[in-house]
Amino acid sequence: MSDATVLQQEIAVEQEHVDRVYTRLAQLRTEASRAEREGYRMAGVGTYGALVERDAMVFHAARRRHALDTEYEGLVFGRLDLNTSAVHYVGRMGIRDEDSQPMVVDWRAPAAAAFYQATPADPMGVVRRRMIQSSREKVIGIEDDLLDPDAAPDGMRVVGDGALLASLSKATGAGMRDIVATIQREQDEAIRSPAGGVTIVTGGPGTGKTAVALHRAAYLLYSDRNRFAGGGILVVGPSGVFVNYIATVLPSLGEETASLRSLGSLVVGYAAERTDPTDVAAIKGSLRIRRVLERASHDAVPGAPEELKLLYRGSLLRLNRADLERIRRKALPRGARRNEARGSGFDGVFDALWSQARQQRVTNLPEKREFEADLADRRDFRDFLRAWWPRLTPGRVLGWLREPARLRSYATGILSRVEIAALEGSFGPEPTIADVALLDELDELMGRPRQAPKKSANPFHVRDGIQEVTTQADRQAAARAQAVQREDDYRDYAHVVVDEAQDVSPMQWRMIGRRGQYASWTVVGDPAQTAWSGDAEELERARERALGSRKRNTYALTTNYRNSSEIFAVAASVIRTIMPDLPLPTAVRSTGVEPVDLVVDPASLPDAVRELTEKQIADVDGTIGVITPVPRRDEVASWLTGLPERVQVVTALEAKGMEYDAVVLVGPGEIAVDPSGVRTLYVALSRATQRLTTVGTDPDWLPSRDAN
Repeated sequence: MSDATVLQQEIAVEQEHVDRVYTRLAQLRTEASRAEREGYRMAGVGTYGALVERDAMVFHAARRRHALDTEYEGLVFGRLDLNTSAVHYVGRMGIRDEDSQPMVVDWRAPAAAAFYQATPADPMGVVRRRMIQSSREKVIGIEDDLLDPDAAPDGMRVVGDGALLASLSKATGAGMRDIVATIQREQDEAIRSPAGGVTIVTGGPGTGKTAVALHRAAYLLYSDRNRFAGGGILVVGPSGVFVNYIATVLPSLGEETASLRSLGSLVVGYAAERTDPTDVAAIKGSLRIRRVLERASHDAVPGAPEELKLLYRGSLLRLNRADLERIRRKALPRGARRNEARGSGFDGVFDALWSQARQQRVTNLPEKREFEADLADRRDFRDFLRAWWPRLTPGRVLGWLREPARLRSYATGILSRVEIAALEGSFGPEPTIADVALLDELDELMGRPRQAPKKSANPFHVRDGIQEVTTQADRQAAARAQAVQREDDYRDYAHVVVDEAQDVSPMQWRMIGRRGQYASWTVVGDPAQTAWSGDAEELERARERALGSRKRNTYALTTNYRNSSEIFAVAASVIRTIMPDLPLPTAVRSTGVEPVDLVVDPASLPDAVRELTEKQIADVDGTIGVITPVPRRDEVASWLTGLPERVQVVTALEAKGMEYDAVVLVGPGEIAVDPSGVRTLYVALSRATQRLTTVGTDPDWLPSRDAN
């Protein structure tokens, strides 16, 4: 019998099971929709208790229906034939038949762990592992691994090979794909790491660090939904481009409760995308900048009144600049929060005026409480207080640093003259990504005025004096629903995921740490890819302080699944110039297509970039990344107007964590200007899965060329 015939017969076997699964899925969807409709009809009973039952039934039925709809594509992707003769199918969600027997095991369930962890050396009771490839409801391919030949029964067929590599060779879409069907053992071990403590995942380019982090979030939500859905999971990425890229992964795994934020959007009200030059970013990311901000947060408000004159019952009461400065300093000692100390400042003004009124023996001077009430009723006095000690926002205070004289007064003795000069002009009307951490720090330094706590609405209140009859389960469900509706500046996450952690500055670690004080953590990154050029010891201290004393579980990923070996060889030659002993991942896939490097004169560069990009459009079906030096992004984008949407122009920093079928890298020599730039170039060179083309005006950037 030919291999093709065997393949078709085995596909038919799997199609039969997949058909049964989708038939059952349709039944479950029908049942969920029926339950939802019946829940709405219960409101017609006319009792308040019926309203409660309606809400509970509708909520659970709608959630179940949504889950069934979400997991429709590629529902069944694996099969395990065990040495006990049992067969387990593995998929995106668990499905049972009418007799409650499992038809599909959820990929996150303990019973599915062997699908990812079994090897020929340790088969874990698995004889044959089969990957099932589908297009909607149709099985289009299968790939087998025979893990325990001695236990294989007579007649067991083994079809195909290279399931993982076949999957990796597929063209990508605009967003990141989940890898749920092709998770490898070392990745799965990190995904299933203990829920508590800190899980640290390291690995070079293409090892799947980001995919592991996201699948781990889905695994945690599955394994302890009350804890992680209730408290929330925060995923922090380096840029908005990156967050958009990964946005579809968790929903594709059936999880939509995680919050995805970039470092530039972690503070409410901001969505920064602009980056600072490397030296400026290092200064803004240093913990020393906190002392600069502290000085600014305690300074007099620019343009604030420097004198107060009041005519009270025929007597002139006056506070001069020195008086007001003394009152402000007394009310705002080091460590005090300006907005929270506002009342103390006002009290100081009242006290000084009262003392002065007594000294001047003001006619018919009332008791102090009435005196203060008299002043508080005067509009001119209230206007003075608002102008002298306003409620300050972090953005307003950070804006004071745009004035060179103020910047120098705050930074002298903390930063060097060279550093102060580098900062001048870097605080624009719109914040950079590094500025967002400073805004969060200022919010912490200044505090917020106290507000009366808001009463939570009772979801079971009908009208005055009447509440719906509820069960304890109803109350718990309502509490969980209310918890999901978190405030904008929520800071009590149950789990925090930090991707591209090697680029998080000390100040950014403080910002993230405030949102994960009670959380477990997953931290993924590659030290070799860091763009941080500041103090390494300071960075380590800030990181450790954010993570706290929680237990560490460390995992290293060693296989590069993204790049072809030809592409990664170029990236490796670059990073070896500054880190010759760095352990690098092994690229396991070869395409036989060597990267292309072109050197052109500056005048020809625009036409060359467009021509090379158009060639990649013709050569590959998927996404094309045109990666540029940071200052040239908009310029390069102007050369490529009118090209398809699958062409994305990004800077070398924005490319971190991204993956493209083809890459056109513009100006590699302009990126690798210092060790930090070499690491950034290493990142840019390792984004492509199929084709890599570099083009620039500098012939000396490529180490292999130098060797020749």
